[in-house]
Amino acid sequence: MSKVKITQVKSTIKRPEVQKRTIQALGLGKLNKSVEKELNPAISGMIRAVQHLIVVENL
Repeated sequence: MSKVKITQVKSTIKRPEVQKRTIQALGLGKLNKSVEKELNPAISGMIRAVQHLIVVENL
């Protein structure tokens, strides 16, 4: 599996609770915070669910 760098670029204020929990599960929560994750089907689905709040880069 490849690694991806996920950066939160938009706030979760006034977003559904499910999206807030997904951002937290990815290890994010503050603007411009980045994490590196192994890309697997679970992470891929989480990225798809909040793609409007994050930026994803392949490493």
